[in-house]
Amino acid sequence: MNQIVLPVDVRGIEKLLPHRYPFLLVDRVTDFEPRKRIVAYKNVTCSEPFFTGHFPGNPVMPGVLIIEALAQAGGLLTTLTAKAEGNDAEGEKLFYLVKVDNAKFTRQVMPGDRLELEVELRRVIRNMAMYAGIARVDGEQVACAEILCAEAQR
Repeated sequence: MNQIVLPVDVRGIEKLLPHRYPFLLVDRVTDFEPRKRIVAYKNVTCSEPFFTGHFPGNPVMPGVLIIEALAQAGGLLTTLTAKAEGNDAEGEKLFYLVKVDNAKFTRQVMPGDRLELEVELRRVIRNMAMYAGIARVDGEQVACAEILCAEAQR
């Protein structure tokens, strides 16, 4: 097994995920347990491109992007697990978001917030992984969802 050095910064994340600005929605990984859970965060800044239209004068991070950030954290859980287990071939795979269940939004996320993403791996079925994710700001839950991702070859 390979040791994963925490925290994983954005440069390390870019080696693990195919997403790039402005759609890379995870800035740092702070906690990781292979095949179990990951904790990461996104710094929400006033310069995010989606704030120009959502909503002028009252910027709110779109809920769909909070769910996408949770899905990206789930992808990091899968790829970091593969790396920890010495399976670098995992980097040749892409995972696509295919299903979201039980999504709930309980508070708005605004510029200046640090969006904490905690994702647990619930189960792996063939080429799919099911995750449960909770997004928090200052320890308060802002959203949660169950997310299903499927693997595809690059």
